[in-house]
Amino acid sequence: MKIGIAQITPLAGNVEHNVNRHIDMIKLAVQKNAKAIFFPELSITGYEPELINNSIDTFNAESKLSTFQKLSDENDLVIGIGAPLKIETGIQIAMYIFQKNRPMTTYAKQTLHEDETPYFVPGTKQVVINIEGYNIAPAICYESVLHDHARKASTLNADIYLASVAKSHNGIKKAISHFPRIAQEYGFTVLLSNSVGKCDDFVSAGNSAAWNSAGQKLAELDNETEGVLLIDVEKNDTCTMLLS
Repeated sequence: MKIGIAQITPLAGNVEHNVNRHIDMIKLAVQKNAKAIFFPELSITGYEPELINNSIDTFNAESKLSTFQKLSDENDLVIGIGAPLKIETGIQIAMYIFQKNRPMTTYAKQTLHEDETPYFVPGTKQVVINIEGYNIAPAICYESVLHDHARKASTLNADIYLASVAKSHNGIKKAISHFPRIAQEYGFTVLLSNSVGKCDDFVSAGNSAAWNSAGQKLAELDNETEGVLLIDVEKNDTCTMLLS
């Protein structure tokens, strides 16, 4: 089974541009017969907490959501995109999950970094995505480097730990040290999807990557190029597709 990990440069608050960039990457994954593709944290709006109220309503327009559902239905492809989710108590940092001929579901970041709490409210429940018998547990940025989150994913019989992030150079260094350890401890395949380019008050550092269950790095993208890293989780094979 092939899973695509997208590395994208979102433009702050420019939902239309970002949606189109997502579509370009989804088409790349479909060309290689991927069964799923996942994007970084807040990939649709860009990681810009102070702009979140200006962009959330634009994305939540029905036409935006239906675009991804149609792509999922037509290509039998699971798609996980990063976007804000408005609930009664506030706004969550969420992954919107589209599966063929099924209602859209969401996973919301459960543990917020302290500088996110003025803008967002946490999620309360772990989601596990099943694709062809593989259980995928998403984790969003800060929580993905907390050992307790990985431990809880293991109790839910996760096979694949999926980190959707927007991390700086220092943040990605910490992540790249952490993920091989949890891969070995829990027998996970670990997939990391990071953005590149300006985010809030930092520059997101890319280096999207994959590790097998022995903690061995299978492949890694660079720190500036948009593209899709495709991982065959059965064969531990990878390939890279770059956007022009």
